Formats: sequence, C-alpha cells, structure tokens
Amino acid sequence: MKNNSIVTPASQNQAIYESANIIKYYEQINDLQPAEQMILDRLSAHLPTMKMLDIGVGAGRTTQYFCDRTAHYIGIDYSPEMINACKQRFPETVKRQFQVCDARDLHCFEDQQFDFILFSFNGIDYVDHVDRLTILKEIHRVSKPGGIFCFSSHNLQSFERTFSFKSQWSWNPIVTYTNLVVTGILRLLNRPMNLAEIKNSSYKIVKDESHNFRLNTYYIRPLEQIDQLSQHFKDIQIYSWKNDIELVSQADRLANIDQWIYYYCTSFIQGPDD
Repeated sequence: MKNNSIVTPASQNQAIYESANIIKYYEQINDLQPAEQMILDRLSAHLPTMKMLDIGVGAGRTTQYFCDRTAHYIGIDYSPEMINACKQRFPETVKRQFQVCDARDLHCFEDQQFDFILFSFNGIDYVDHVDRLTILKEIHRVSKPGGIFCFSSHNLQSFERTFSFKSQWSWNPIVTYTNLVVTGILRLLNRPMNLAEIKNSSYKIVKDESHNFRLNTYYIRPLEQIDQLSQHFKDIQIYSWKNDIELVSQADRLANIDQWIYYYCTSFIQGPDD
C-alpha cells in the first residue's frame, strides 16, 4: 500500500472510495456494462477452468456474475470497507476469497498465477501515470502466459469534446443549457488547462463529474492505451462500453468519443526483466 501521509490526487481518490456514502452507492449497482456482458458470454465456456483476479472489486458488482462460474475467484480492493461489504454479500469459501490489496503492489500473489484478470469500472484511472504503468506491469507479472486481461478506461477524446463549448449545442435548449453548465464547471475546476492543451495530449488527469467532481481521473486516447499495453500484452482489442462492436480500424479508434473504452488482451510470456 502507498503511504497516504502525503496528500496526493491518488490518495484523495482512495479516501473518497473509503467513505460510507460511496460504499453504499456501489452496493446498489448490480448490472454489468454491455461490453462486460459480451466478455462474460465470450468466456463462459472457459471460466470453469480459470483462476480469476477481480481488481477494484468494490462492493461486489462483478462478483455475482463471475465468482460461481470460475474455478477459483479472488476479489481485491484497496478499500478495507469495500472488501468488508463484499464479504457480507458473498461469504468466503474455498473457491472464493476477498482481500485488501492495492493493484500497484500485488506482492501477495505469485508470478503467473491467474488465467483471467478483470479491472472494471475504470478503476485503473484513479492513480497517477507512473502508478498506472506499474499496475500494468504487476498485472502482467501475475498473469499466466496467454492469460486474459480486461479493463475499462476513460477516453480522452470524449473529454476533449465535453471540454469544448462549441460541441455542446443541441436543438434541445434544455440539453444545450445542461451541457454548457457542465463544460463551464469542468473548465473552472481544471484551470489553467485549456482545449488546445487537451488536443495535444495523449493522456490527462482531470477533475470530471464523477462523484460530484471530487475525483482526479486519468483520461487516455485509445491509441496511447494500446501503446502502453503493448509493452506486456498482445492481441489487443477495444470496444465501446455501450456494445460489443470492436473498434478495429485506426480511423474508428481516432473518431470514437464514447466516455469509456473496454480493452481486452492477452499476456506475453514473461521475459527476464519482468
């Protein structure tokens, strides 16, 4: 775990995720995202033989769909309160465990241990850039060769559009007004950042509307995320969170403005430097 005596954007995020009202909020969310349902359907025949690591499990939203389908399920979260909520909802068994663990340091797990690793609800977006790269390296370390890694992340192309006043106009005056207010708040909270800076960036950590504009959120362009993944993973596929249509061409990936993107990939065989 990180030393939270020094207040950083990442530690501020962690404090929010440990608050009682946020835990209650996540306890009430039960549905899979469309892209997650696609992944569940795709892996359904293989899950009974898979050892799964569910990172950032929260209050157990994904647990209910995967824990009884896999050979062995482990859910982790850096919030002890979230893990307690999981244990209350899903009592532990020989095949199902929960533990407090930070994705930046998976030392409690041996190398090449998991067949399938899921990091849903953009959990990887609430640390800084260096920690994000550390998480990807750690996930690769504990993945079996050919193991599957799936996660979602915020799309900087979506934030670029939201940050632009020109993009907020609609034939519906109420929608236009609401969009302009949100854009105004985003610009106020993210001073002195400007639209040109966002357009020229491959990733940015920003204040967005999540949990009443309290979280510091990492947004990344799909092509940059593919580049990050390519250090440890192959066969990288990306999907909109809204459906199971893969974004295959570079043009589609550059044009996509969905707020969330899902990434699905497999782990390389580890080298001597991993």
